[in-house]
Amino acid sequence: MRILFDQGVPKKLRHELSGHEVRTAYEAGLSDYSNGELLRAAEADFDVLVSTDSNIKYQQHLPDFDI
Repeated sequence: MRILFDQGVPKKLRHELSGHEVRTAYEAGLSDYSNGELLRAAEADFDVLVSTDSNIKYQQHLPDFDI
């Protein structure tokens, strides 16, 4: 599984996800993207987005994204 960590997600968590490809938004060149832009960009290359932003579900219509 390809997993993208949004900013704020502890990088140490990646060690708990061995067997999966984990990249941070910074590593993927997506650190300056807004939530909507990040979701659109991430759905092309990742299966899961992990975020600490509890408001993302109110800011974006998540069913519109394939991630």
